[in-house]
Amino acid sequence: MKELSFIITGGGTGGHLAIAKALKDELNRRGVKPVFVGSMNGADREWFEKDKGFAKKYFFNTTGVVDKNVFGKLFALAKIFFYAKKCQKIFEENRTNIVFSVGGYSAAPASIASSWSGLSLYIHEQNSKRGSLNKILSKKAKVVFSSYHDSSPIKDYPVSKEFFDSQRVRGKIKTILFLGGSQGATAINNFAKTVALELTQQNIKIIHQTGKKDYQQLKDFYDSHNIKADVFTFTTQLSKKMHTADFAISRAGASSLWELSANMLPTLFIPYPFAYHDHQYHNAKFLEIQNLTFIKKEDELTKDYFLDLIKKDFTEISTNLKNIIKPDGVKLLLDFIIKTEQSEVKIKSKIKED
Repeated sequence: MKELSFIITGGGTGGHLAIAKALKDELNRRGVKPVFVGSMNGADREWFEKDKGFAKKYFFNTTGVVDKNVFGKLFALAKIFFYAKKCQKIFEENRTNIVFSVGGYSAAPASIASSWSGLSLYIHEQNSKRGSLNKILSKKAKVVFSSYHDSSPIKDYPVSKEFFDSQRVRGKIKTILFLGGSQGATAINNFAKTVALELTQQNIKIIHQTGKKDYQQLKDFYDSHNIKADVFTFTTQLSKKMHTADFAISRAGASSLWELSANMLPTLFIPYPFAYHDHQYHNAKFLEIQNLTFIKKEDELTKDYFLDLIKKDFTEISTNLKNIIKPDGVKLLLDFIIKTEQSEVKIKSKIKED
C-alpha cells in the first residue's frame, strides 16, 4: 500500500486555518503528523507555531497579491515563486505525495510547487464564491471540495469534532457571543457597545471576541460601565465559548458559519461588505433560504431590530441546524483522498503489468 505523506498549506485568516486544523486533527487521530506550510504574516503562526500535531512547520514571508499596485503585485509574485522552489526541496525531504490547500495567499508557494513536482493537489474552497487563487489552481487540482458546489464529491464542511461535541439546543437567550473572527470586526464591536447596557439590564451575559485592534477600547468600555463581559482577542477554545452562548452575532466567513451551525448556535450574520464577490453574504444566504439564520448588512442593522430579534424562542432553528452539517465531514474528506490515491496506485500498477 502506498504510504501517504501530507502537506497542509494555506491560511492568513481563521477561516482557512480552521480547515487546516480540522484535517490535522483527523490525521492525528489516525496516527499521522502532517507538515504545515504557511506564512509569517496573517494568523498562521498564532494558530500553529506551538502545535505539536504537525511533524514540521514552515512559515514563509509571503503576502497577498490582490489590492496592490503593479510593483507590489510583482514583488509579491516574485516571493511566491521563490518560496515555491523551496517547497520542492521540502517535498523531497519529507517524501511528500499529497498537498492539501485550504486557500489564502499562504497556500500559493506549496500549491504551485505541487504542480511542478507532479504531486497530488487537493483544494478546499470554503466560500460560496471561489477565491482568485483557487480559480487558478483548480485547473491543476485533482479535486476541489466545497459545501456549496454540486460538483464536490464531499459537501459536508470539515469542522473540528470539538464543535459537535459541545453542541446543544438553545431556546431563550441568557448569553450572547459577539464574534468578529480572529481579525476582529469593527462594525460588530461598535454595535456591541450600543446594545451592551440593555443586554446587561436584561441579565444577558456577553462574550466578545474583539480582534487585536479594538481589544483595549472594548475592554475599557466594559470596565467603565461595570459590565462583566468575557472579552478576548483570540482563543484556541472557541468551541467552549460557543457552548456557553445561546445566540451569536458574527461575520459570515465560511468556517465561522459552519462551526456555529455544528454547535447548533442560532446566529445573526453581518457579512463583511468588502469580501471578494460579496461571498460572506452568499455564504449566509445559503442558510437563510432554509430558515436557519438571520442576515443584516452593516447599513441595515439597527438596535431596535436586534433587541426585538433576541426576544424570540430559537428552539426550532437550533434543533434544525443539527441536520445541516454532519459531524464526520473531515473523516469523509480524508477517506475520499486516501481511496483516490490508493486506487490510482492500483491502476498504475496494472498498466505496468499489462
